[in-house]
Amino acid sequence: MTHLAVVANPSKLDDAEKTRAVIDAACAARGLERPLWIETTVEDPGSGQTREALDQGADLVCALGGDGTVRAVAEVLAGGDVPLGLLPAGTGNLLARALGLPVDSLEDALAVVLDGRTSRIDVGTLTLDGSDDEHVFLVMAGMGLDAETMAHADERLKGVLGWPAYLVSGVKAAARGGFTARVQPRDGHATSRTVRAVVIGNSGTLTGGMELMPDAQLDDGLLDAAVIAPSGLPGWIRTIRTVLTAGRAHEHLERYQSTGFRVSTQHPTAVQLDGDAVGEHRKLESHVRPAALPVRVLATNA
Repeated sequence: MTHLAVVANPSKLDDAEKTRAVIDAACAARGLERPLWIETTVEDPGSGQTREALDQGADLVCALGGDGTVRAVAEVLAGGDVPLGLLPAGTGNLLARALGLPVDSLEDALAVVLDGRTSRIDVGTLTLDGSDDEHVFLVMAGMGLDAETMAHADERLKGVLGWPAYLVSGVKAAARGGFTARVQPRDGHATSRTVRAVVIGNSGTLTGGMELMPDAQLDDGLLDAAVIAPSGLPGWIRTIRTVLTAGRAHEHLERYQSTGFRVSTQHPTAVQLDGDAVGEHRKLESHVRPAALPVRVLATNA
């Protein structure tokens, strides 16, 4: 590694100059040149900046921002050999948490980026309503309750509470009714039922450390799906208990594994990608790209 680039979301930084100084100092202490610093914009959340970094010879690109910044950077790096470095700045930090990386200390995260090793993880892809436009997700994509929770989370509350702010919007979303979904694994039979959410994951770990899909692995070449369909208060209690204890699937929480899934609904339903709401859609199709993304991880990871 000789040339580090940082794709930074300034809206997630309390003091961009101070943050940049910390990164510069960590690189200087290791005899590295000053990193390239490129800020995202409302119009471009990170893809164009990542391409610019690659054009300037970066051999390691760090995402400094929320999960949307990470996804935008990864979308460009996927399929190549330049690794992604994860520097915490947002609320969720979903991929960093799934990889067991530091999310509360910039210095600790820099140590992983600069002193760790490179591993390759799978990438999920998603198309919506039959479009040819392909979207990348690294942790989870969802339709229904989880997407509504993300879409309606209060930004001011997130700034004060962090990820627990999603619990507030989640409770409100849970009060709404379910929807009919048809879920078909790529290599299996389709099922249709009334659900509250369908979640497709490259990892099964939720914010807060809970396991929605305990068998999901970031590097197994598969996607996992959870069909969440609690009926009444007893169903909700059983579903929540199952998630909290990483228990077995049951009629209120079905799980599947495949290289891809098709999901369709009767009416437009909220969809999220790695915590970012992407509007309401009736159809989604997902696939896995095995070992597509190189990422910096702890040197001690197996």
